[in-house]
Amino acid sequence: MSSIKQSSSIKQSSSIKQSSSIKQSLAGFWFMEAPATRLAIVRILIGAYGLFYVGTRYSMLLEVAHTRVSMFKPVGPVALLEQPLPPGLFQLIVIATLVFNVAWLLGWKFRWTGPLYALLLLVVLSYRNSWSMIYHSHNIVVLHALVVAFSPAADRYAYRGGLWRSSLSDVSRVDSPSGWQYGWPLQLICLLTALAYWLAGVAKLAGELGLAWMGGSALRDQIAVDAIRKEVLGSVVSPLAFELYDQIALFTVIGILTMVLELGGPVSLLNRRAARIWALATWGMHWGIFALMHIKFRYQLSGLVFAAFFPVERLVAWLGSYLARLLPRRGGNQA
Repeated sequence: MSSIKQSSSIKQSSSIKQSSSIKQSLAGFWFMEAPATRLAIVRILIGAYGLFYVGTRYSMLLEVAHTRVSMFKPVGPVALLEQPLPPGLFQLIVIATLVFNVAWLLGWKFRWTGPLYALLLLVVLSYRNSWSMIYHSHNIVVLHALVVAFSPAADRYAYRGGLWRSSLSDVSRVDSPSGWQYGWPLQLICLLTALAYWLAGVAKLAGELGLAWMGGSALRDQIAVDAIRKEVLGSVVSPLAFELYDQIALFTVIGILTMVLELGGPVSLLNRRAARIWALATWGMHWGIFALMHIKFRYQLSGLVFAAFFPVERLVAWLGSYLARLLPRRGGNQA
């Protein structure tokens, strides 16, 4: 009888240890420690892209607001509207987005300006997608902004009432406060990025072609149709689309590698090095798409979509150190 109780006790203890080990692994995965500077730099990169994207399209966005009402097909939060916004009101929303975008970059009162900017960006891009075609590449930008907006992303490199939280001279320093509170937003950004590609892969498999999408002829025909359409409409066409038309074996390899990258994104997150290799390979995939089809996924092509996968603070520290050595020397020469 005692041996049975002892055996039961051992099993229970083993089960508790295993459960504890799983919890620790999950905690280590989700709440990994990261430096505050890394999250702050990711905040600045996302904000810089948003300012570029919305700022350079200011006139176009206002033109969209004056489009015929019959073309209005609301998506996202804009679906709450029964009719388009008055153009003047939408213009104010775009201006407010740009103003809060600058506050985001500065990290000024980020607890309030961060969420406001992310929500305004969501509204502006959703409103843009409610006319004519939907640009799915906008989704990941907004998701990244929403995650950062509700995190302590302004604990470094932020403006505080006449003072900088981190002075420019500190840019060259790698060391900074670290903790799980800076790690979970980065990990969530990585997961959302990987899931976005995973969904793209699932959509291909669920489509009409299924696994046949990876076949060389199917992918080749898709690229050829896109090239012909662009040529008819007077858009820019990549010469590679025609030069490589007969290379079915090449298109087969491209199709297989694309599916591996898209479906393998979430799995790669189980290992930090594998995740970074996946990010670099996927970045390369986007440049391959640009070379073959001249499709500009700007956020992806810039590599900013993958910034959270890497210790970007080291690159910034190197640049800061280089400038710190360079600038005094120039000043001395001028004197």
